[in-house]
Amino acid sequence: MNFGLDRLLAEPDLRRPLAGRRVALLAHPASVTADLTHALDALAALPGIRLSAAFGPQHGLRGDKQDNMMESPDYLDSRLGIPVFSLYGEVRRPTPAMMDSFDVLLVDMQDLGCRIYTFITTLRYVLEEAARFGKTVIVLDRPNPAGRPVEGLTLLPGWESFVGAGAMPMRHGLTLGEMGHWFVKTLKLDVDYQVIPMRGWQADAAPGHGWPLGERAWINPSPNAPNLSMARCYAGTVMLEGTTLSEGRGTTRPLELFGAPDFGQPDCGKPNIEPRKIMAKMAQLAPDWLAGCRLRECWFEPTFHKHAGKLCAGIQIHVEDGSYDHAAFKPWRVQALAFKAIRLLRPDYPLWRDFAYEYEHDRLAIDLINGGEGLRLWVDDAQAQAGDLDALARPDEAAWLEQSEAVLLYR
Repeated sequence: MNFGLDRLLAEPDLRRPLAGRRVALLAHPASVTADLTHALDALAALPGIRLSAAFGPQHGLRGDKQDNMMESPDYLDSRLGIPVFSLYGEVRRPTPAMMDSFDVLLVDMQDLGCRIYTFITTLRYVLEEAARFGKTVIVLDRPNPAGRPVEGLTLLPGWESFVGAGAMPMRHGLTLGEMGHWFVKTLKLDVDYQVIPMRGWQADAAPGHGWPLGERAWINPSPNAPNLSMARCYAGTVMLEGTTLSEGRGTTRPLELFGAPDFGQPDCGKPNIEPRKIMAKMAQLAPDWLAGCRLRECWFEPTFHKHAGKLCAGIQIHVEDGSYDHAAFKPWRVQALAFKAIRLLRPDYPLWRDFAYEYEHDRLAIDLINGGEGLRLWVDDAQAQAGDLDALARPDEAAWLEQSEAVLLYR
């Protein structure tokens, strides 16, 4: 199969609209060709392409920044002599001066298929500014490694943020190119927007179910996205960012596991919440939500981030062996169920983390992540059942499947 970048490089007809125009590239470390040449280098080597600028999203063009609100600076590429602008630094929306540096913006970013991943918010911002300044945006499309399944609550009006680009569920099932079409359609943008689609992408084909396993190398699109297993789990485990629990940052398996130093430890006579009890409670509450994956008790010691240097007891979500069922696995529900089990086992456990999250200071991170208060209120309501969360999410999921049908490029 060929990604959009590979097609642009191989097919002269696709490059003709770039002739005589200043071209900029929005990319990150995973923006590579099939032979692992970075998009910036590959484009610079093409005759007739006039590269005038480059842009980096969160974590930077080179993937140099680890965490929430760690900003990348602008700099001059010493080899190419072009400015590299940061869209996660002093600004997150391109300025008029940045927009004046190009005529056509090529967008080549590997996404993870989750609303919280800020690359889709950056895409929205550049599309809005391109409409304002009369620029062309062309997405060089890449796979959605989480595939087509849809899951989670739709972001509610007023809950837009840098981790909430629009009214979509947590796991949206679109490629970045398709998402751009959805933004243009729903925001009614008057913009020259184009997609160079992939050739040969089969979203449901095993064993990758979205990612071409065996054909393409996995390159981290962000520092804590090390493999396909993380991408599959991410629509659920990203919620851990809004909690006091470690999501495995500072370990070799970030966003595939969770835990805390006080799991399994006596606490002044309060009920024990060791991982085995959490898993048992999850199975008791909603066994069908655990389909398609395996849970395993584990221990880990983060080297940085939450609980750094402390031994944590926890649970790892396994989605890489023969038990994995792509259609059945529901990462958002699995993680929500874990929160519910913890709350029922220890009602007073300080689960929700109150801190500045993606430039928001007045709203809880767990609510920003979920695009509203629904998930947190369900977890904290001792009487709420699994079916109550299903009753909230299922209409949202069905509505999104119907709405997004109009922008699908791959069927």
